Amino acid sequence: MADSVNQQTIAKPSEPARRAVVTGASSGIGAETARTLAADGWSVVALARREDKLKVLADSINSKGGSCEYVVCDITDEGSTNDAVKTIVAEGPVKALVNCAGAAFGKDPVATANLDDWRGMYELNVLGTLRIIQKLLPTLKESEGTVLIVSSTAGIEPYEGGSGYCASKFAERVMARVLRLEQIGEPIRIIDVSPGLVQTDEFSLKRFGGDKSKADSVYAGVPDPLHANDIAESIRWSVDLPDTVDIDSIVIRPRAEGSYTKLYRKNDSQ
Repeated sequence: MADSVNQQTIAKPSEPARRAVVTGASSGIGAETARTLAADGWSVVALARREDKLKVLADSINSKGGSCEYVVCDITDEGSTNDAVKTIVAEGPVKALVNCAGAAFGKDPVATANLDDWRGMYELNVLGTLRIIQKLLPTLKESEGTVLIVSSTAGIEPYEGGSGYCASKFAERVMARVLRLEQIGEPIRIIDVSPGLVQTDEFSLKRFGGDKSKADSVYAGVPDPLHANDIAESIRWSVDLPDTVDIDSIVIRPRAEGSYTKLYRKNDSQ
């Protein structure tokens, strides 16, 4: 699955190319992060399962003078991830790994939650993130690089109906924190970015099994929810800082959101 590669190499004048691997790059925060980093002079390796979406992304970035190659990869699959990492490492060092791949499935209470939904969230949000980090960590250390995990405020505060997603994001955030502790003294940074309400085309639609009315209701009446480019900019800022500066954690929310349970909507009576 990892044989499809489309590459164009462009480096900033007077400095070596900085390569960033971005997972979940076919849509949402991942796609916007790939665009933002490429515009900032990074050479981007975009990873996701959907080759058609990756090709459109890479073609768009390269046509604007950026540098983007793609590798088709399912980070929940060991063989696919192994093949992807071999392809990536064979073409040069990696300076940053940005883990954007993630999803929520369902919003059922604990008593009736679907085990397959929980399993899917753990496979992608936790084990997939762990798998790609483990495989790229050696080359990231060699380049004094960065591991950045895009988790969620769902990993900070639980909410009713969000048990499976919250549990997976709590685990992902703890993974980042423990990895940071374990790597003290090593030439590597570990950064966690925890977004709150972000309006994207696919996240809520996937969560509710394609039910557009339910997906739209998540953002209804919220003035100025965050968008993918807001998160991408925080990622760009974090990885552009000097290698010796570690932004342990960023929590980023729209102004209208105090917490998951304290969200201002126009015409709210509260």
